[in-house]
Amino acid sequence: MASATAYLPGGIGWYRKEFTVPASEKGRNAYIYFGGVYDNSEVYINGHLLGKRPNGFVSFQYELTPWIHPGNNVIAVRVNHSQYADSRWYTGSGIYRNISLIYTNKVHIGKWGVYATTPDVTNDKATVNVKVSLENQDKSPAKVRVENVLIDPSGIKVSSSESEVEIPMGDRLITDQNLELKKPELWSVDNPTLYSLETTVFEGDKIIDKQVTPVGIRTFRFDPDKGFSLNGKSMKLKGVCIHGDAGSFGVAVPAEIWKSRLIKLKEMGCNAIRMSHNPHLPALYDLCDEMGFLVMDEAFDEWTGAKNIWMKGWNVGKPGKDGYHEYFRKWHDADLRDMILRDRNHPSIIMWSIGNEIDYPNDPFTHPILDKGTNPQIYGRGYNPNLPSSDTLAVIARELKKVVKQYDTTRPVTAALAAALISNVTGYADVPDIAGYNYQEYRYAEDHKKYPNRVIYGSENGMSLKAWQAVEDNDYISGQFLWTGIDYLGEAGRWPDRSNTAGLLDLGGFRKPEYYFRQSLWSDKPMVYIGTSEIPQGHGPKSIWAHQKADPVWNWPAGKKVRVNCFTNCPEAELLLNGKSLGEKKLSSFPGRVIYWDVPYHPGNLQVIGQRGGKELCRYTLRTSGESAQLEAITGKGSMTTALSDVMPVVVKVVDKEDVPVYGATNDVTCEVSGPARLAGMESGNPRSVVSYRANHCEVYQGRLKVYLQPTGQQGQVTLKLNSPGLEGCQVNFDVNK
Repeated sequence: MASATAYLPGGIGWYRKEFTVPASEKGRNAYIYFGGVYDNSEVYINGHLLGKRPNGFVSFQYELTPWIHPGNNVIAVRVNHSQYADSRWYTGSGIYRNISLIYTNKVHIGKWGVYATTPDVTNDKATVNVKVSLENQDKSPAKVRVENVLIDPSGIKVSSSESEVEIPMGDRLITDQNLELKKPELWSVDNPTLYSLETTVFEGDKIIDKQVTPVGIRTFRFDPDKGFSLNGKSMKLKGVCIHGDAGSFGVAVPAEIWKSRLIKLKEMGCNAIRMSHNPHLPALYDLCDEMGFLVMDEAFDEWTGAKNIWMKGWNVGKPGKDGYHEYFRKWHDADLRDMILRDRNHPSIIMWSIGNEIDYPNDPFTHPILDKGTNPQIYGRGYNPNLPSSDTLAVIARELKKVVKQYDTTRPVTAALAAALISNVTGYADVPDIAGYNYQEYRYAEDHKKYPNRVIYGSENGMSLKAWQAVEDNDYISGQFLWTGIDYLGEAGRWPDRSNTAGLLDLGGFRKPEYYFRQSLWSDKPMVYIGTSEIPQGHGPKSIWAHQKADPVWNWPAGKKVRVNCFTNCPEAELLLNGKSLGEKKLSSFPGRVIYWDVPYHPGNLQVIGQRGGKELCRYTLRTSGESAQLEAITGKGSMTTALSDVMPVVVKVVDKEDVPVYGATNDVTCEVSGPARLAGMESGNPRSVVSYRANHCEVYQGRLKVYLQPTGQQGQVTLKLNSPGLEGCQVNFDVNK
């Protein structure tokens, strides 16, 4: 097992599914669609091998028609993840996304066959171009009529177009239509308006196929001097990077969990998501469309060279070398193509990334320029002639860019550069339409001057204020993507560390103090937060991922002098202890944007008020907690449906007898579920917890954890009982309805 993949095992697995073709589907085509299988999948129908797909992140489809028959049929899938340490983060194993069995007429819309773009957009009018790929697998030519209808959010038809075509037998054909509409409602991060595009194929008066595609009408631009603009309005990309897991769910994450995470990121002021470093769950892109997030969609973390896969902790011992590079030369065209075709209708997507840190110094590519590097922390290892040369990267990048442009010309191609020092001299940095810089803010001014036509943005960045100021203070920098929005399994330290803790949210989706600091920088809505720490002896944190420690706790030894750190976007803040003012301070007096007070501890209520001109805008309170006394549970919603994909999150806290949360509690909580639901998992967010996710108990971390329940498919009432030794237990009841 490997630290890179959360010390979790892989292996070889088989899946079998029997199904009967309904009589109503006789004579029609049949397909099976996989959202994602990790990895090296082989799919069989009635013993016939349909195909293999090494990449575990891409979606793919096979036709079943020639090999199915009346009566029972068997789909079998073999998954080979025996090279379990083949990634720098946790990938999951097996079939972890939805599968669909699809029946079509002989003449039908092809896979990912509707492609809508918005080539001309103003406030007064817009053009929606629709290309529809049609397939004719019948034994004669087919004359069909293709109708496209655009429907606004209120259900009113606002534009339509149709055309008649003849598709030769056994051939494909693409129709091309323009839909014109006046006074369009533009898609934006604040108002993510979505139209519905109804594409219907008629043979005579008979409907033979129909698809509905969400459409967002917007225009955007990257400018080398002015940065990014959406619908003509200049704005900064306030982005975060994410991986695909959610703690106890692994990578089989219900859409509702992603939605709850995105809601919190939105409240923080985040407006952009980087899908690092692979295609993600399709429903996640739908949520970004619906909620107003701008997306960087990314294809690869490896090309032809093997990156270090750490086995015993980050940068510890000898790394493994398994990974996607083994399949890149044979599969990169198909994998990149399928990402573009699957995702290109999403208005949220504004760029395609062909790779992440492919140019990382000596991991695996090298170049003599490393001996001239000016940043010893990054380039101190110098040139290693035994490693492959970085000179090949520009050639491969041009090939990948060509693939992207074959399927979508409406968005720029980008790459996340780890070492612009190398990529500038090899030509790699000149290939993408826009250049992402990972942790290289110090190069912004120099490279902007040297390469005046280059669009530069931060594709991966630390949490420091300085890194944000490099964006905020320079019009030519389009934005940044923080590493990372949410903690994730893998890329861990030494055992028992199992996850990376660089996130603003932890594995359970709980907000960390760093979340509030970022909110103070990015959010326009008044906010204030306080947390406490020892009075630091140095000049603040050295990590690029953290600021002053600010835990939400007001429990210290009596009389001890404590630092109270305040994160706010209000001009002033006033601190009160048990109603008595400890002073009002101005944010402008603190260049690091962290207001602080050093005060003697006294138990009670510590409260901060965010103000403008003496007028209260917001407040935040900490209360001294007593001994742990009882459990408190709060459900995420009132009821659950019978849909197996539904989920009920329950937040469990350890509180004292006055219902004050006990931040330092570590009690072990046991769950007992009765009724039509099952325990899907318990997640505390503790990066060092080694309790099995299959267990019905878990220790709270920072006084809290999440319990996830999922329906069994039946209706009825569910009771969740929660107990912990020495504490008063509790229970929650809710209904499961259709």
